[in-house]
Amino acid sequence: MIALIQRVKRASVEVDRQVVGAIDAGLLVFLCAEKNDTAQTGDKLLKKVLAYRVFSDEAGKMNRSVQNIDGAGAQGGLLVVSQFTLAADTKSGTRASFTPAAAPEVAKTLYEYWVQQARQVHEDVQTGVFAADMQVSLVNDGPVTFWLHVAPDT
Repeated sequence: MIALIQRVKRASVEVDRQVVGAIDAGLLVFLCAEKNDTAQTGDKLLKKVLAYRVFSDEAGKMNRSVQNIDGAGAQGGLLVVSQFTLAADTKSGTRASFTPAAAPEVAKTLYEYWVQQARQVHEDVQTGVFAADMQVSLVNDGPVTFWLHVAPDT
């Protein structure tokens, strides 16, 4: 499973000109399920995303996670957007292949599971709409962007 995370000052996602999810300071998470991913893979990735230290401490070092962005226990928001293109195979040619991506019905199930699990342990979890044509707006903070990958246990 893949998560492209971006530290943001604010972010939102629209579907049909309606805002369906928005956060202030936190992480914009583009989430992708690959073939052979399972709920266990998703759990590992969620744990990693929530613990990943991308927010600065008093010394300016990235030592804080989205679960404690200010050192006083304040949580940042999570805006989770499905994005199968993160699984693109770009090794040859000029057109990506998406064969590494999970089938849409499997990906939707894993996406919904991931969001549900995130909501059980994190205060502010907003989402886009799976497989919709979405317009994502963000103010990237830094910019700080990381590609996180958890391979399924095989």
